[in-house]
Amino acid sequence: MTEAILLVGGKGTRLRPLTVNTPKPMVRAAGVPFLTHQLARAKAAGVDHIVLATSYLAEVFEPYFGDGSALGLHLEYVTEEEPLGTGGAIRNVASRLHSGPEEPVLIFNGDILTGLDIGALVRTHETSGADVSLHLTQVTDPRAYGLVPTDGTGRVLAFLEKPQTPEEIVTDQINAGAYVFRRSVIDTIPTGRPVSVERETFPELLATGAHLQGMVDSTYWLDLGTPAAFVRGSADLVLGRAPSPAVPGRCGDRLVLPTAQVAPDAKLAGGTVVGEGAFVAEGARVFGSTILPGAVIEPGAVITDSLIGARARVGTRSVLADTVIGDGAVIGADNELRSGARIWCDAHIPPASLRFSPDA
Repeated sequence: MTEAILLVGGKGTRLRPLTVNTPKPMVRAAGVPFLTHQLARAKAAGVDHIVLATSYLAEVFEPYFGDGSALGLHLEYVTEEEPLGTGGAIRNVASRLHSGPEEPVLIFNGDILTGLDIGALVRTHETSGADVSLHLTQVTDPRAYGLVPTDGTGRVLAFLEKPQTPEEIVTDQINAGAYVFRRSVIDTIPTGRPVSVERETFPELLATGAHLQGMVDSTYWLDLGTPAAFVRGSADLVLGRAPSPAVPGRCGDRLVLPTAQVAPDAKLAGGTVVGEGAFVAEGARVFGSTILPGAVIEPGAVITDSLIGARARVGTRSVLADTVIGDGAVIGADNELRSGARIWCDAHIPPASLRFSPDA
């Protein structure tokens, strides 16, 4: 296997305001666009040609990654004029593939952080003779995902989308968003219209007798679809809990990028990232959070499990927990924001305007 399709066309609605100006795969995790981690892991598995299926804010990908040569890859970009869904996006880029009809093609979603052994998935595909092989992972509460029951040999029996009743939950195995397709199978996906690979392509393949193989890999796996998950994923990359060859520094309690400034008595911990040109002032405490490039954290601010957007400013003594601050927003001094608060890009919160606790 030497080539892959990477699905990066989603709007990232659940991640707003992070994705107002930036497509989800380009939001920085552990100091670099999240997409960098996925490309690096594919490269480490032997992939050298990747086609990016883009749509939302498609124009930002190629200026950053170019032809991929800096990463040792050959990258191509295909933009959907109208959203085509996962299956439609795969079919839309098929003409850029070079693989023969029987050769394997890796396909993965642009919002999953995983320690998947890609080589093992490809070997499973080849040894089982499958038409499509799927990475499956096990979760405690599968109601938000698509269930994929398998038989004793790993062969897929059904696809059950987002079950809600106990009777519907027949397995804890879910579709983890990475696949190996036999190249010829991609050509069977309809063209020119939206197609869901989960709801249409896979069930139809099963119905026609195709061989779909599941491989359970329970290493690190995280869907980065929400701000809280994205912040956690970035911290896990820094801490070394989530593997990636693209983290720009040694794993540890913090990652401070070049040109960032951190006061000597500021405290950073829990996988915190301070991006290029950002400034963390004296007495500030930042735990498990991401400070994007150019942001300013003023003296005495306390930030926990939050993401501070590019060029944003958090005022003196303000306290933020489980909060997202959009690009260019300003949080005045002595504010308190908690419990999933989201401040939109370029918004201004006056000093001492918001509090979640009754103390003065």
